[in-house]
Formats: sequence, structure tokens, C-alpha cells
Amino acid sequence: MSEYIIGTEGLTKRYRDKIAVSDLDLQISRGEVFGFLGPNGAGKTTTILMLLGLTEPTHGTASVCGFNPTTQPLEVKRRVGYLPENPGFYEDLTARENLGYIARLNRIGEDRIDDLLQRGLDQVGLANDANRPVREFSRGMKQRLGIAEVLVKEPEVIILDEPTLGIDPDGVTRLLDLITDLQRERGLTVLLCSHLLHQVQRVCQRIGIIVRSRMIVQGSPDELGKAILKEHQWNFLVEVGGDHPMEEALSALPGVDQCEARDAGWFIRCTRDVRPELMTLIRDRGLDLLQLRAEDPTLEEIYLKYFREA
Repeated sequence: MSEYIIGTEGLTKRYRDKIAVSDLDLQISRGEVFGFLGPNGAGKTTTILMLLGLTEPTHGTASVCGFNPTTQPLEVKRRVGYLPENPGFYEDLTARENLGYIARLNRIGEDRIDDLLQRGLDQVGLANDANRPVREFSRGMKQRLGIAEVLVKEPEVIILDEPTLGIDPDGVTRLLDLITDLQRERGLTVLLCSHLLHQVQRVCQRIGIIVRSRMIVQGSPDELGKAILKEHQWNFLVEVGGDHPMEEALSALPGVDQCEARDAGWFIRCTRDVRPELMTLIRDRGLDLLQLRAEDPTLEEIYLKYFREA
């Protein structure tokens, strides 16, 4: 596991008769954004607690930044920033005062605090709100302040647990952009835990899918999509000239498993490559083919495939 900034082997957590995490093998490289994907109750938060040394595994081992979180939890905490689903702040204090308090708890020297706080507030887009009490902040602003708090300790890794829940669309966009910027500009490793597929697909280079306490697959979306394609599933977007009813004819083609009308044309999911038959159908009807494009599986399709097989 030494080549990974986060790695686990056989990591397991049992609470009496309930297995929360089972035999987890996880590898996250330095500087990547890794999406830890799964439904509520699948074991994501329990895994985080073990990685932070906040609960001990029943079996197995973990390494975070080269340290064992069970036997060296303080070393891990010095290097890892954690943003829980609902970060807590002193509501009557300003954003700057909250961050200053956290900096002093982390024993950061007074000569560095002002620069660190300003840098963090600038990074998350809250510099103009630094002297407002946190009780006036929206949930999205609090989440960004939480990331600023995480950055104060200058971590190597940040772990974000469902950071976009309850945030309006604009706030979600700003938060996802911030995650991307942190990875690119600071070289941070980001572990993003979520059950919101489109958000994970937007920012993560690799994903791991955990279902019912077990990690069932991990890899890049492209790798997992190619695994689906190897099982003879093809997706095509078809568009023809004019207003022609085609859904019934497309659905009747041998090998077409599903046909959905789109704003422009139809999306067809197939069990084999139907392009020759599709071209013949369009030609025989005297239609103009405007577009025939293969589409990679979406993260939702990847997730549903592995979820159903778990």
C-alpha cells in the first residue's frame, strides 16, 4: 500500500451482529480526486471514521499519508482535513474568528495565522464575508467556510462527506469548482463521499462503488464504462431530418433493448452493434441521417449495473 496516499487491505468494521464495512481494499493515489460512491448506509462514513482513527477496525489495516490511523491517529489528523456532512461553527463569531480559533487549536503560530486565514478565505470565495457572523451564512457558504477551515492546517488529504447536500444549484457549482481548483492548484488528494452520481462524475478521476458494506468495483469512469461495453452493450444517439415517428421502428430492431425520445432524436441502448440495420432502416424510409453518435455509459448506468449485481 506504500505507493498510495490512502490504502486499505481487508478493512472491516463490525458492530455486534452488523457488518458496517466488509473486507475493504481501497487505493487512492496522491493528488487525485476519488469519488466514494454508494447509497446511504452503505459504509462510507464508517470507512472515513476508520481512516481518521476515530473508530478502530475489527479486522484489516489502513494507511493514510504513510501512517496507521489506529496506532498513529495524531499523525494522520495532522495531515488530513475532514469536512463532515454538517460542519459545526460558533454562530455568533465571524468567519474569520471561527477560522482563527481553529488555527490556534491546531497550534499554528500567530505569525502565520493572518496569512493562512486570508488565503483560505480567498480560495473559497468568502473574503468579502470574513467579518460577518456565521449565523448569517447560507448552507452553501457554511460548507465553503468548512473547506477554508480544513485548509488552515495545510493538509495533504481532504475528506469531504456529502458536501453538497441541501445546497442550491449555484452553491453546488461553486463548491464543485472549488474542489477541482484545490486539486489542480494545491495538488491535494480529495476523497469525496457522495451518493449524487452526476456530481461525482463531474469532478472525480476515479470512483469506488460501495454497496451493502462491500466495495464492489473501483476505477476511472472510462474503465468501468469499457467493462460494460465488453459485455456487449452499446448506446447510440440517432437524429434524422424532419418530424418522423421512429420510436416504434427503432424499438423493433433486433438488438435494441431500449429506445428513449430526446430533444433531438432518440437514444437507443442495445445489446449488440445495430448500426448496419439502423442505416438500412433510415435509407429505406428515405430519411436524411443528421447524427448517429455512440455514447459512453453514464455514471448512473455504471452504478446501476454494479449495484444490481452486488
